[in-house]
Amino acid sequence: MLFLIKIFPEICIKSRPVRKRFIRQLRKNIRAVIRPLDSAATVIGEWDIIEFRTDVGETASGRALMVEQLTRIPGIALVQEVEKFPLPDMDGVLALCLRTFAAKLAGKTFAVRCKRSGRHTFRSVDVEKYVGGGLNQQTEAAGVKLVNPDVTVSLEIRQDQLFIVSEQHQGLGGFPLGCQDSVLSLISGGFDSSVSSYLCIKRGLQTHYCFFNLGGKAHELAVKEVALFLWMKYHSSHRVKFISVPFEPVVAEILKRIDNAQMGVILKRMMLRVADKIAEQMHINALVTGESVAQVSSQTLPNLAVIDAVAETLVLRPLCTVNKQQIIDIARDIGTEEFSRNIPEYCAVISRNPTTRAKLERVERVETRFDFSVLDEAVKNARHQLITELAEDFERESVDVEIVSQIDQEHTIIDIRHPAELEARPLVLSQSEASAEVLNIPFYQLRTSFTTLDKRKRFLLFCDRGMMSRLHAAHLLDEGFANVAVLELSAAIASKQ
Repeated sequence: MLFLIKIFPEICIKSRPVRKRFIRQLRKNIRAVIRPLDSAATVIGEWDIIEFRTDVGETASGRALMVEQLTRIPGIALVQEVEKFPLPDMDGVLALCLRTFAAKLAGKTFAVRCKRSGRHTFRSVDVEKYVGGGLNQQTEAAGVKLVNPDVTVSLEIRQDQLFIVSEQHQGLGGFPLGCQDSVLSLISGGFDSSVSSYLCIKRGLQTHYCFFNLGGKAHELAVKEVALFLWMKYHSSHRVKFISVPFEPVVAEILKRIDNAQMGVILKRMMLRVADKIAEQMHINALVTGESVAQVSSQTLPNLAVIDAVAETLVLRPLCTVNKQQIIDIARDIGTEEFSRNIPEYCAVISRNPTTRAKLERVERVETRFDFSVLDEAVKNARHQLITELAEDFERESVDVEIVSQIDQEHTIIDIRHPAELEARPLVLSQSEASAEVLNIPFYQLRTSFTTLDKRKRFLLFCDRGMMSRLHAAHLLDEGFANVAVLELSAAIASKQ
């Protein structure tokens, strides 16, 4: 099976040396992606088109697999399934087209499109007229229709070669990976960071992933799954890293030391500080975030300016002017929507009355209360993994978290919400449940406090959405604590009167 691969148009406007370099890299990337499927596949072409030949594509399933792989490689604008012949005369071109398209044209309108390169005694329009007239007369087509035809008969004439295009498929576009520098994407697994990572990959940026772990192993595994999916689908031609930074101690320090209104901005500044150091270690010159201007309170222009002030590395925001629905639409198109929909926002880090116009001087003054040794420990304890190693995490036995909806006297409830949430929406139990003991231990203190509790008791973790309690229950179970489950009560919370 032969495919013609058209390169992304922006590559064609590069200087001759740059264009050649980009196409060489694209050929290399195609080989790397296809090698596991067909090690004997050939990839040739040096200028504006690449010929890709594979035996795997001879079957319908093999052809579909090859098309799927090729259309996901950055740098490819169009993938055409073709047959290649020595260029015959006009009658010969018509005969070949009759063989390929006669059955497809029955009862349908059509148009002939011919692209030509090289020196010939005829024009492209001459081929279109001659072949179009012949097909109209010698097939059962419904007629020629130049605008929005049912079938397009596509021909390519390149020097002394004729290519008849049977099918064509839209490619990813963008630049080939390996032609641009590397970036470090701050990925949370949500819609925004997943889509911003994809857009960087599409632009040819070798995208590594940095995850700030705020919710334990279960959260980390969920985000790793998103990163692994993106890598396998869009940039498996290159090896990239996944860095997991233990950030729970940093969050705990912020919640204890920082004014409530400044928490969101300062949390982002702490993340950028750590990402900056990791990028320096990896010799990466740019960070990527999924922030969109004014989407949330921390993403106003004044706040973003204050956040960026701590970074020595360039910060890229591919989604800065994209609205949320557009981001979700892209996530749906690239396949990350369901992943992101099931990964919660970090519901426990909530500022009440967050600032939207942070002042650098005030933020820096507030940060003097922060113990920056905690940040140094986070960098020191960051775990660096090759993306190919992430699959090992999913092969390990998963932890099943028990969900409890009925409270017994033997249960002790641990409300892990932030104190501000407790004040705004206290936990209210029914009369029959009121005898159960309730402990208020914020999530950021749970890991250390849990070891001091009576191991003979049965503990039920509770939070508003049920997600944070699941994450922490899974984390505790993974550490060997069997006396923990999650409490889910639909009407347990009552607003403060």
